[in-house]
Amino acid sequence: MIERLAIVGVGLLGGSLAKAARAHGIARQIVGVGRDPGRLQPAVRDGTLDRITTDVAEGVVGADRIVLAAPVLANEALLARVWPAAPAGAVVTDVGSTKAGIVAAAERLAAAGPGVQFVGSHPMAGSERSGYGEARADLFAGATVVVTPTETSAPAAVKGVTELWAALGARVVTLDPATHDRAVAAISHLPHVVAWALLDAVVRFEPDALAIAARGFKDTTRIAASDPEVWREILLDNRAAVTAGVAAFRRALDDLEGLMASGDGAALTAFLARMKTLRERLA
Repeated sequence: MIERLAIVGVGLLGGSLAKAARAHGIARQIVGVGRDPGRLQPAVRDGTLDRITTDVAEGVVGADRIVLAAPVLANEALLARVWPAAPAGAVVTDVGSTKAGIVAAAERLAAAGPGVQFVGSHPMAGSERSGYGEARADLFAGATVVVTPTETSAPAAVKGVTELWAALGARVVTLDPATHDRAVAAISHLPHVVAWALLDAVVRFEPDALAIAARGFKDTTRIAASDPEVWREILLDNRAAVTAGVAAFRRALDDLEGLMASGDGAALTAFLARMKTLRERLA
């Protein structure tokens, strides 16, 4: 049982974490930290949060588990504020979709002096929508959560973060931060880039076609409706891996274009069949 769980940023992910923690009874007290007390009030009214504050230092006092659930670059800045304010030995994690930056920040803080234990994590769950109003207690049930320890991570801290997500019904896997960032560039960040580029391409090519867009196009581009500010930070923070992914996608698109231009129906069918098989394996 977690005595006090502090969640910094009570939007979709932070709010869902708070709701799930309440539903599963894994924390005696849940504290929410945010910039706008008005946005935190709904979580108090519905019984999800026990206490709220706009002061990060105040919010993490006495907390044995702390989750940073703000955008990725904000989490790095918040970690520096949490480090001296949290109790020694408190375990801190985050929900950001990039890890290199915040892990480096944690290492700098640790080198400057002892404090909390940081172990990154990334729930592969979410929505193109944002805000506490979209939060739900079952968001992490059956979802994959990637925990990203380093060689210097304390085993007890890794265990604490892993157990937190497992208690919420998640499937936990472990990757080192660099491998994580490359993997999510491939299966999360690149698809967002493709969705934005696809919309842009349609507008350039045949903008009136959007009026007859059906389910296939809407499903393919759903994630293009994601929060621009959140994704600006993700793309910039993980730009090396995402840029490499875009280059691979460009080569794949060129190859497919070449198959169509060649008029070789048999080769085109073989390619489409291979991709169909790959996609079916995901199910």
